Amino acid sequence: MEGGNNLWKKELLLKLVLVAMGVVNTVHGHGTRVGFYSRTCPGVESIVTSTVESHVRSDPTLAASILRLHFHDCFVRGCDASVLIAGSATERTAPPNVNLRGYEVIDDAKDKLEALCPGVVSCADILALAARDSVVLSGGRSWKVPTGRKDGRVSIGSETSSLPGPNDTVSVQKRKFRDKGLNTIDLVVLAGGHTIGTSACQFFADRIYNPNGTTDPSIDPSFVPFLRQICPQNQPTKRVALDTHSQFKFDTSYFANLKRGRGVLRSDQALWTDPSTRPFVQKYLATAPFNYQFGNSMVKMGNIGVKQGDEGEIRNKCSAIN
Repeated sequence: MEGGNNLWKKELLLKLVLVAMGVVNTVHGHGTRVGFYSRTCPGVESIVTSTVESHVRSDPTLAASILRLHFHDCFVRGCDASVLIAGSATERTAPPNVNLRGYEVIDDAKDKLEALCPGVVSCADILALAARDSVVLSGGRSWKVPTGRKDGRVSIGSETSSLPGPNDTVSVQKRKFRDKGLNTIDLVVLAGGHTIGTSACQFFADRIYNPNGTTDPSIDPSFVPFLRQICPQNQPTKRVALDTHSQFKFDTSYFANLKRGRGVLRSDQALWTDPSTRPFVQKYLATAPFNYQFGNSMVKMGNIGVKQGDEGEIRNKCSAIN
């Protein structure tokens, strides 16, 4: 009898420890944790990785697209895959998101996971994992992605005003990041994701085609002819690499470009011209600090507005609520 009581006490103690650990995760990790699917769907990471690799091998530009998709998701209603929901007046149709790509990659991974572990893995988690894999496939350093997000049931296009814009000043960018619980280091480091991104010419045309004949003084004058060659005035939808030195390589040349006055977007170049962010640009010219901090900031961003329990659901299809 005494032995039974001791066993019961040990089981009770173990349950209390697990509950306590859960509380710690909820407070400090927003309820997400590394290995969330280790028992319910242990193949999730390998399936997402192989799916992303297959698509990026066919189209290298998708790496930046998937990373951007995750960023745009998290900055509106949190990381809940609301950007993936199709339909009129959704985030997906809003002006800042009309050029987003990579939906088919997430859908492909979701279909494979539904066949293996139906109703288990959220689209929000797939997107977070796919963003990490896109960076790694582009030559960046890996990081452990906490999972356990639920998918949101709401997507409202008008709420995308919270997204950073291509002409935002540093003060506006800081405010938008601060509103999401992110600091100035996160701002500069996550902007470094533009090392594999592109932009439509229309978002910086006024910097190189000023009506009075002048150009943005923060641009290196020798860079203007190069941009004008890629972006004729009558072709606003043509695209240019945000890191014109190494578009498909996840490296620090984006920051080197800012130092030389070769940032394509006004919001990017401002990170060098503004004295409050310039020291961070200077710091992350070094590869090791940038790679290390990028992973940390991505985990931090990935925990914005995480939904759990009845707050969300596991969508059957990423493009529609159940």
